[in-house]
Amino acid sequence: MMRSWILPMLFVLCGSMMGTGLILRGSAGEGAAVLLAFVLLAAVNSPLIFPKSISAVEAERRTAVDGRPVVFWRSGCKYCLRLRIRLGRGAHRLHWVDIWRDPAGAAMVREACDGNETVPTVFVAGRPYVNPDVQWVRGQVASSE
Repeated sequence: MMRSWILPMLFVLCGSMMGTGLILRGSAGEGAAVLLAFVLLAAVNSPLIFPKSISAVEAERRTAVDGRPVVFWRSGCKYCLRLRIRLGRGAHRLHWVDIWRDPAGAAMVREACDGNETVPTVFVAGRPYVNPDVQWVRGQVASSE
């Protein structure tokens, strides 16, 4: 769990240090702007922007029932973030597995990606698709409903 928060915590720490330095030099406005920018970067790279993650075992169980795709992701991944943002409100219709929180999910991704933890990896009907097009993912979600 801690691994997915390292990057956001580093952003907040760096922003706090830079902002404090600017404020102490007399540039309160610039310091506040720098801190705000780093806090926003931390928020975007945190697990908070993604739907609640479940385990790979739970995702397999749920997809067997409802047929929805499973997305394997990790925080700090710009491709995962791009997929999440482009899916918009439709992202909640997918099952999301954070590979940094679930070793079984990471193992599934490594098995599908020749030993690499390449994300996002979307499983549809048990078949993996690495970094798929957003429109294709939307089509898979629509066909599963």
